[in-house]
Amino acid sequence: ARPVLIVHGLYGSGRNWGVIAKRLSDRGPVIAVDQRNHGDSFWSESHGYEDMAADLAEVITAQGGPVDVIGHSMGGKAAMVLALTRPELVERLIVADIAPVTYTHSQIQFIEAMRAVDLSSVEKRSDASEQLARLVDDPTLQAFFTQSLDVKDKRWKLNLDALAAEMPKILGFPQIGGSFDKPVLFLSGAQSDYVTPDARPTIKTLFPKARFAKIPGAGHWLHAEKPREFEASVRAFLDQNQ
Repeated sequence: ARPVLIVHGLYGSGRNWGVIAKRLSDRGPVIAVDQRNHGDSFWSESHGYEDMAADLAEVITAQGGPVDVIGHSMGGKAAMVLALTRPELVERLIVADIAPVTYTHSQIQFIEAMRAVDLSSVEKRSDASEQLARLVDDPTLQAFFTQSLDVKDKRWKLNLDALAAEMPKILGFPQIGGSFDKPVLFLSGAQSDYVTPDARPTIKTLFPKARFAKIPGAGHWLHAEKPREFEASVRAFLDQNQ
């Protein structure tokens, strides 16, 4: 099958998608990237969606042609900008629990929580999780954040300063003319409020062939909370739109 490119969300990495990437690889090649300022990729002071889309375009071009793209949250916005600006590189698009709109809930509190960890005293990930628990109640998020911790070098593999400075861009969505007229699935968690009915007119303007589906019992982190159901939804969409 055509290669699949997976684009993680804010504070994530390609590593977060390892299980789903491995399972989907029975169809064909799967590429799970680390976006700029995340994981093992380069750091930059600029972190807008045009930047991220250009990075993804380079990856796809290096792979030799168009791909199917799965993008979650911030990665979903980057994938949408890629599809709108470089439609020849994207055949089908799955946008996981995000809409092409500006959000008002800041994610700065998590940067502050990570900054508050005394890395000099961290010998293993659980040490960092214990410190994060003071400011982050959810154990799932504690585990998620510590995946981006380099315990050996006692550093976050996230450019926290740049992400904090660019948070308005991350929460927003750039004004882009035109539309993407290939198949798109907006796959949301049924318990999430990230993709509301109010966003549908904007979505349909930019993505006329958009379809919508929800995974019962899942919130914003639908791929982690309901991995089997997420995988099944992805397979069904890709197989129906070959």
